[in-house]
Parts: sequence; C-alpha cells; structure tokens
Amino acid sequence: MSSFDDREKGFENKFVHDQELEFKAVVRRNKLLGLWASKQLGLDGDAADSYAKEVVKSDFEEAGDEDVFRKVRADFDAKAVDLSDHQIRRRMDELMAEARRQVKEEG
Repeated sequence: MSSFDDREKGFENKFVHDQELEFKAVVRRNKLLGLWASKQLGLDGDAADSYAKEVVKSDFEEAGDEDVFRKVRADFDAKAVDLSDHQIRRRMDELMAEARRQVKEEG
C-alpha cells in the first residue's frame, strides 16, 4: 500500500472516529437537556430520568436539533414553564459544549 493510501485510510478513520464522538456528545447533550428540563417541569427521581430518556428518543425523529427543541418547548408550554425559545436554545448550546467536554474526557 502506498503512503497516499495509508494517509487516505488514516483520514477516513479519523473522520469515522470524530463522527462517533459527535454522536455520543449529541446523545449526552440530550440527556443533560432532559434532566435540566425535568427540573423546570418539577420532575425528580425516576420521573426525571424517564423524561430525559424521552428527550433522547425525540432526537431520532429527524436530522438536526429541531425535534428535540420542539419536544421541550411543547412540554414547557403544556406546564406553563416561562422560558423563551432563546433561553432553551442557549441552554442547548451550553449543554452541547459540556457534553463534548465530557465525551472528550472519557475517550
């Protein structure tokens, strides 16, 4: 195998690894978001854990973050939680940074 082929294979492996880490970070962010949102909704214990799992599952409806945002927004609206779209999205961004840090530390 030529050095070009070796290099190409190395880039492919790095890409796959990076994608796996990003997927883990998104799942972690969604779990953290679910736990945060559960507090806003007045849930704790098993109910909070169950809600966090629902938030993680909601991300498999479509590509991107909108499905997760819509779930949390709808649940907040149903329980009259007074947080703006901006506040929810900002928290999602903060938790994504935290999730990436956690996944990186684990890996």
